[in-house]
Amino acid sequence: MTARSLELIARADLVLYDRLVPATALDGARPEAELVYVGKRPGAPGMGQEEINRRLVDAGREGLRVVRLKGGDPFVFGRGSEEAAALAEAGFGYEVVPGVTAGVAAPAYAGIPATHRGTASAVAFVAGHEDPAKPDTAIDWGALARFPGTLVFYMGVARLAGNAAALIEAGRPAEEPAAVIERGSTPGQRVVTGTLGTIAAEAERAGIEAPAVAVVGEVAGRREGLAWFEKGPLFGLEVVVTRARPGAGALAGRLRALGAEPVELPLIRIEPRLDTPEVSRAIAGLGRYDLVCLTSPNGVGMLFEALGERGLDGRALAGARLAAIGPGTAAALARNGLTADLVPESFVAEGLAESFASLDPPPGRALMARASGARQVIPEALHSAGCSVDDVGFYDAVAQRPGPEGLDRLRGSDWITFTSASAVRSLAEALDGKLPEGPRVVSIGPVTSEAIRKLGWSVDAEAESHDVDGLISVLLDATASR
Repeated sequence: MTARSLELIARADLVLYDRLVPATALDGARPEAELVYVGKRPGAPGMGQEEINRRLVDAGREGLRVVRLKGGDPFVFGRGSEEAAALAEAGFGYEVVPGVTAGVAAPAYAGIPATHRGTASAVAFVAGHEDPAKPDTAIDWGALARFPGTLVFYMGVARLAGNAAALIEAGRPAEEPAAVIERGSTPGQRVVTGTLGTIAAEAERAGIEAPAVAVVGEVAGRREGLAWFEKGPLFGLEVVVTRARPGAGALAGRLRALGAEPVELPLIRIEPRLDTPEVSRAIAGLGRYDLVCLTSPNGVGMLFEALGERGLDGRALAGARLAAIGPGTAAALARNGLTADLVPESFVAEGLAESFASLDPPPGRALMARASGARQVIPEALHSAGCSVDDVGFYDAVAQRPGPEGLDRLRGSDWITFTSASAVRSLAEALDGKLPEGPRVVSIGPVTSEAIRKLGWSVDAEAESHDVDGLISVLLDATASR
């Protein structure tokens, strides 16, 4: 997606979005924005185009900032020009934000260039769902057969055999390379290759379904040497991410880059507690602490949000040493311009507690800025060392029950990742204690693994380094023999 599209989504009051728009595209929308699905599925009823046009015009009359979000490019088989015409007729201004059309993106992800020097110097985009037997067809099959370049057919799975036959009958060589790409550029991508004469049978044999594009031309023969996307080490795997947002996005992005299809199923919701008397006293008295302990990126974020609400910044922590439970928390501090003084080798509470012995001089008074109700391992270690501790809950980690759709995705997934014991307990409650048999389980560390095993569930892989890097590493090791 373009930077401009993300900018507009973040400002919108209303987003009308299509079927092929991934859920993560809407993550940047404001919490109060209205998100309305107006997509259509082949053979299934959906909101008609006239109704969509009416919704856009009505929203304009209400003075709303509206984003009409489409898959691909709004002016390439997207009916965006019809909607723009309806707005223009009603007297409303609008902006068109071009996107990357499927006819370019899907072949590129399949290792098929739309053009190639010396092979194809032109490309034609064709609506593939029109019946060539109709007497009033708008497609000139003779011209397409003579076209000196690549043909890309959109929305043509059901008509693939007919379209291929029409091209061959009009003079296009039956032996010309061809390919069909299903769900192009997503981790569910599947590619079938053949010739113009065989591609329909090959696609039917493979069970190719919409959404898909078909490519006809010499460039389709280059896939074998240029295919890259399917070579990702986790390609084709569905991996459930149970981490709370916004941290879930970072893990999901790492998985996606390795070829997996992340299924975001946040089981914990972060609720700030920044207006409590305890937080107010802690911020007002920061100067009395010589150690501040942070046990998660969320804790760092909440601490700096509390500072900002009171007109302060990182300089308020100048007199204290900073302890971070792991590299992720240290990185969150670094994003706010501060370097952690202490990061243990073992990224768990016990590791941080053991590392306090290296502090010289030993801390006299410490602030724990973290989730309320967290384990007492660290405060007890500080107390034992003679340190006075203020354990302040800057936020609550609240169990979030997933909806039926999310649980259905979980049951069909390959792996489920757990990054906290609280997420384990939240899912157990949603599933009445019974984990589906399908997905294998990967845990971020021993505390989380213990919570999993207490429920009678198996831990198939446990990260040696108790952070996102460790989680990714153990998942790669566990799937290396695929």
